[in-house]
Amino acid sequence: MKKKILLIFFLFISSSAYGSIKENIIQNLQNIENLSFNFEQNINGDIENGKCTIKYPKKIFCSYNLMNKKILVSNGRSLVIKTSNSYYIYPIEKTPLNFILDKKFIINKITTQKERVIDKKFINFNFSENENEINLFFDKKTYNLIGWQTLDIYQNLSITYINSIIKNQKLRKDFFNLPIRD
Repeated sequence: MKKKILLIFFLFISSSAYGSIKENIIQNLQNIENLSFNFEQNINGDIENGKCTIKYPKKIFCSYNLMNKKILVSNGRSLVIKTSNSYYIYPIEKTPLNFILDKKFIINKITTQKERVIDKKFINFNFSENENEINLFFDKKTYNLIGWQTLDIYQNLSITYINSIIKNQKLRKDFFNLPIRD
């Protein structure tokens, strides 16, 4: 009987010490000011890759490995997609990145959502916001964000995988300044 009580007590203590998956993901997010990573993005079957840096809230700089020198930059209010021959600017609140780049929003959504475990390796949270369907994926061991999938109001499916994550680097103040039109 003592062994059973001791075992139950040990299991209770060890499960409490580690916390829930949600709590660990939230704690990890709370400790991140910025992160840099390599990415692969699939938008309706077109695959692109490169490097990005996110600074919470709502700032991102991505450099694509393309001949047209594509970059994507958000200063927290506007989003610019620039190539060697084009320049597009959008209000960030009109894009799914408005939610993906908002750490407080993500934490609030995770708090209210049921997590889904995929292949015993990944944790997924799914939600809809302003006509955007968003899936966030986290690594079950590290609790790091490892990608997202969005379906926007135009029904464009975008899947982004991230890897080689580096957290909380020192960044230049002008890193997220919007590029000018050529």
